[in-house]
Amino acid sequence: MDLSDLLNKDAVSVGFKAKSKKQVIQELAGQAAAKTGLSEREIFDTLLQRERLGSTGVGHGIAIPHGKLTRLGELVGFFAKLDKPIDFDALDDEPVDLVFLLLAPEGAGADHLKALARVARQLRDPEIARGLREAQDAEAVYALLVQPLASSNAA
Repeated sequence: MDLSDLLNKDAVSVGFKAKSKKQVIQELAGQAAAKTGLSEREIFDTLLQRERLGSTGVGHGIAIPHGKLTRLGELVGFFAKLDKPIDFDALDDEPVDLVFLLLAPEGAGADHLKALARVARQLRDPEIARGLREAQDAEAVYALLVQPLASSNAA
C-alpha cells in the first residue's frame, strides 16, 4: 500500500496552527468532513473516542489519530505539519508536530491496520521525518510522504 492511495496533495497542511490536541483533531475533522461529506461532529467524536483508549501520539513528535466510520467508502488520510509542537499525551511525553489523520470504513479490518503500519513506517523513518520538518510547502511534504521507503521492499 502506498500513501498516495490514502493521501491527496490537497489533504496536506503546512504551518498548521493549533494550541491543543483537541484543536488539531477538530480542525482535521473539519477537513475530513469537507472531503468525505460526512459530519464533522461524527468524525470528531470517533477520533476523540479512539483517543480515550490511549493516545495516538506514537513518539518522536508524531501522532497518528485514526478511526473507523460506518458511512465512509474508502481509506482516507490527512496530514498536518504544525507550526509549533503541542502536547499530545504522546507515549514518550514529547510534543507533537507531525500529525497524520487516518480514517477507514467500519469494515476495513486488515486494510486499516496495513495503512496504519505504512503511515507509521513512513513517519518514523528518520530521514523522512527530518525532511518533513524542514519542508516549507505542502508540495514538498506530499512528495516526502508518498516516496517509497528505501529500507523496506514491500509496503
